[in-house]
Amino acid sequence: MAINYIDRNALGLLKEPLSTSLGWSETDYAAIATAFFWAYACGYLVGGRIIDRLGVKRGLPWFVVVWSIAAMAHGLVGLVDPSWRLSSESLPWIGRVGVWTLPATVVGFMAARALLGVAEGGNFPGAIKAVAEWFPVKERAFATGLFNAGSNVGAVLCPLIVAVLLTRYGWEAAFMVTGALGFIWLVVWERVYDAPESHPRLSAAELTFIQGDRPTAPLGPQAGVPFLSLFRKRQVWAYLLASFLAGPIWGIYMLYFPDFMKKSFPEMSFVAISGWTSVFWLIGSFGGVAGGWLAGHLLGRGWSVNRARKTALLICALCVVPIFLAPHMPTPALAVLIVGLAGGAHQGWSANLFSIVSDTMPGPAISSTVGLGGFICFATAGLVPWPIAWVLERTHSYSLIFAVASSLYLVSLVCIQLLVPVIGEQHD
Repeated sequence: MAINYIDRNALGLLKEPLSTSLGWSETDYAAIATAFFWAYACGYLVGGRIIDRLGVKRGLPWFVVVWSIAAMAHGLVGLVDPSWRLSSESLPWIGRVGVWTLPATVVGFMAARALLGVAEGGNFPGAIKAVAEWFPVKERAFATGLFNAGSNVGAVLCPLIVAVLLTRYGWEAAFMVTGALGFIWLVVWERVYDAPESHPRLSAAELTFIQGDRPTAPLGPQAGVPFLSLFRKRQVWAYLLASFLAGPIWGIYMLYFPDFMKKSFPEMSFVAISGWTSVFWLIGSFGGVAGGWLAGHLLGRGWSVNRARKTALLICALCVVPIFLAPHMPTPALAVLIVGLAGGAHQGWSANLFSIVSDTMPGPAISSTVGLGGFICFATAGLVPWPIAWVLERTHSYSLIFAVASSLYLVSLVCIQLLVPVIGEQHD
């Protein structure tokens, strides 16, 4: 997870330097962001099905290899002349869909981001599947919070690594070095991971504990359930609506937080922004663990799964609300604290939302359902950069953007409650 976020977040940190050196506009950056999100949406959808069929052990390494190559490919765009431009008139063989023109560097980044997105789409479905394999129901939200925190470790390290690489070797090296980290992970994964049923160092008592409160359906490689049958389940629609409304907000933090800091405090240097970005992700990592721990703690006190999950979701949703104040804070510390609280709340929200899937769906359908929700989330996120670009070009402020984001988690929770009044009951 840490490597995944290092590769993914490098672009957001480098937005301002790349825009300055390569002459990108806000809409150019929006096109690059859209290429990633739409590819990621498709990768999420397909990745979930592949993980369900191959299993986590065999399936996940294929995705890591491809996304590592894609991350390194961003650096190759440095070989392209920044003055080159592509237009619909110069490429008649693709057919005319309006009249457009893009810098060739933007097209290069769009291609690299698209490949990165497709490959990274298998990561979260695989991670959720691994949690369902290795943890009993009462510990899944906490475990999900931990691996979400792992992603934040990568996000914390990314600004520090990229700042050093950019200042000493240039932005091309920043992408090359961070992309190569995935190949180190492959060696470790092959040596340490296996499913509980076949892990050589797992005792019978530990296996019994892991499987003690799970449904009887197996979680390993399966043919899966018919894909269209997922749409007949109300719990799937609850997850999809929450993914549609609140899920895309995470992309704003990932791709725009450093830019938010630069626009809010224009006197700040790149190194200072990198430092505050690390602080933001550090705060967010605690939120993910806390949100997962809270549901597990409430379950341990005898609360029902329904009450514990929804209470945790409500607290996370309320913690996002103050984000509309962030663009008006007088100091970077206060702005980072408010946005960091919202980012941490999103992580806690995600930990419990993902756990609702494993609480309500049979094992062979978990990754497919997570993949479907990810497709909806990131297909929507692919549209979000365009209104953001429109707002930024006119206001140069994130006030309106954060004001809208502040309410979407509460709306999502209302949708969940209406569609799944009681988690644990049948809602087909």
